[in-house]
This record gives sequence, C-alpha cells and structure tokens, in this order.
Amino acid sequence: MHKTATCLCGAVTLDIAEAPDTTGACHCGMCRKWSGGIYLGLHVPAGGATITGAQNISAYTSSDWAERCFCATCGTNLFYRVTAPGPMQGDMHVGLGLLDDPSGISLTEEIFIDRKPDGYALAGDHKRMTEAETLAMFADIS
Repeated sequence: MHKTATCLCGAVTLDIAEAPDTTGACHCGMCRKWSGGIYLGLHVPAGGATITGAQNISAYTSSDWAERCFCATCGTNLFYRVTAPGPMQGDMHVGLGLLDDPSGISLTEEIFIDRKPDGYALAGDHKRMTEAETLAMFADIS
C-alpha cells in the first residue's frame, strides 16, 4: 500500500511505495524519550522510501547500531535508521504519526514490554516481547 509521510512543517516528505500494513510499538527508554511516549514505527527496508527535502534532515547517532533522524527545521522525529553492517543496514522505522493517512495499519507487536510505564496499556491480542527477548532477536539476525 502506498503511503506518504511529512514532518510538521512539510520540509521533509517520505514517499513509501510499498508501506507495510502493520506497526510495532517500542517501550524502551530511548524510544520513550525520543518520541515522548510510545514509539510506533513502520519497518521500511533500505531504499523503500523516496525522501524529498533530505537536506533538512539531521541525524543523531543514538547507539552503535542506529541513528535517529529528525527535521532540522521543525524538530519532528522522522525515523530511526539501522547503521550497523548486516542484513538490516539502511532499514528505517518511520513514525506512524508522520503518515498523512494511517488507515489500514494494525498493531502486531510490542517490544520492551517490561519497560512500559504502568500508566497505559495497548489493547488487543498481539505479540509482546521483553527486553531480553527483543535483544536476543536482534542478536540472531546480525
């Protein structure tokens, strides 16, 4: 399904020709601080989005394996991108809230569920993984 995503000021646009119809929620401390709450991201493989206004993107190296990108004009968090060598290098996780039309996308998993604050819970029957389970999954694919 085709989706477009824009930052708050419109300086950066992502055109995702084959957007996934699922999203995942991350409750790790870094995603909570970066997003101001739950981070809901769409997994977009490397090269899967055309970016207009890339000159307006700033990146912060947030770990040994990823960078967090945001609009340098309005500060909107755009995506995090895997930078570590391996099969996921260049993959992006685009914020669900950036989509101009988020319809048709369902929640399929939550990661770092044991790091989720007590003040909320996401409804529905979907996969939930602890920090240890999540880290083990990433170790298996690198």
